[in-house]
Formats: sequence, structure tokens, C-alpha cells
Amino acid sequence: MAQSENSARERILARIRDGLRVPVRMPPSPSDARPQVFEPIRDPLERFQRECAENNTECIVAQDAKQAVEAVDRVLESLPPGEVFVQDAPYMRRFAQRWQQSRSIRWSNDGVPAESSQATITLAECLVAQTGSVFVSAECGGRGASVVAPVHVVVATVAQLVPDLEAAFTRLRERGTASRNSFVCLITGCSRTGDIEKTLVLGAHGPRRLVAVLALQSMTEDAGGSTKAQR
Repeated sequence: MAQSENSARERILARIRDGLRVPVRMPPSPSDARPQVFEPIRDPLERFQRECAENNTECIVAQDAKQAVEAVDRVLESLPPGEVFVQDAPYMRRFAQRWQQSRSIRWSNDGVPAESSQATITLAECLVAQTGSVFVSAECGGRGASVVAPVHVVVATVAQLVPDLEAAFTRLRERGTASRNSFVCLITGCSRTGDIEKTLVLGAHGPRRLVAVLALQSMTEDAGGSTKAQR
């Protein structure tokens, strides 16, 4: 039986061949100038504080490491008795001498947060002024540090503030954060939902309280308040 010609197929293939002859225009490189969409962030600290107030994040600004530790002390004093999960980092080991006086501490190197943990205390990769957000990674105490306990306390410095998300992703990319970690998480406010009858419920899928303790100076001084801190 003679095969009939498939004219539709030939037309489609002809159009594909014609298209392949036309050079493809490459998209602009990241270094090309981009149109400005949002107003520049002139004061990152002020903007971060303002955004935190809007998204139910408690932002505490401390002058130095000593005041940052005292701020965390006050947060812990407001919580019921119980264990606290802390990221195992040199800064935290130094500061935790005070916290251990009244709390049992589980370090991140000893395991994941317990469901009975009253709070987790971690560092951050960076802070985003434009949205009042906190970037954490698996290095910041592990995956569970930002979701298990009812309270998440993030200790950071003003040097970690970046103006917007683009700057945040640039910083993470330059430092190889994503390649070193199994996850990177952007946190904007405490966990909340308004799905049921438009009633806002805090702590729906994670901490119902997010506290950002932001030191104006680098945290190189010890908890006793020595004068090693520098801007």
C-alpha cells in the first residue's frame, strides 16, 4: 500500500529548520544595568526595624555583645521552665555561660531540638532590611532550629544587614552558602496563618514568636563586657 504524504508534518519541520537558522538573542548578563523598581534603602537599620514591626518580629537593638546577651536573658526569663536549644558556635559558647545558670542547654552538635524545647537561639546568614527578613541555613543549628520550638531567637550584627533580597542572594552566592548547606531558609515574621475565617493564628507551622537581637557592634567581646568590640 502506498504511503500518503504527511503535509502537516513537513510544514512543521520546515518551520523548525527556518527557526534554527535565526541566531538566538542571549538574555542580558547579571552585570547589565537593571531598571530600578523599588526606592533605594537609605537607612537599612531603620527600615529593618519598621518591617519587623509590621510582620510581628520583635527587633531588639543592642549597643554591643554585652547588651545582646542581656537582651537574650530577658527573653529567656519570659519563658516557662525548660530546655533551650542553642547553635553550637564560638560566640554562643561564650555567651551561654550566663544562660546555663537558669536553663538546661542542648547544643546543636548534640542533636536536634526536642519537642519540649522552650526556645532555640541561633545566628543568621544575613538580614534583609527591605522585608524585615532573616536568612538562616543548615549551619544555623540545623533544619529544626527555625521550626520546632515556640520561640526562635536570632542573634546578629548590623554588619549582616543588606538592603534587599538581591543583595542577600548575592552575599549567599559569594560565600558559597547554598553549596555548603542542605537548605537555606528566609524567615519573615513568626509563623502565622489566617486561613480559617480570616482569624490570625500565630505559631501555625513553626515558632509563634520570632526575636531578632541586633548588635550595633561586632560581637568579638566576651559576655563580661570587655572592650574588644569594633564597629
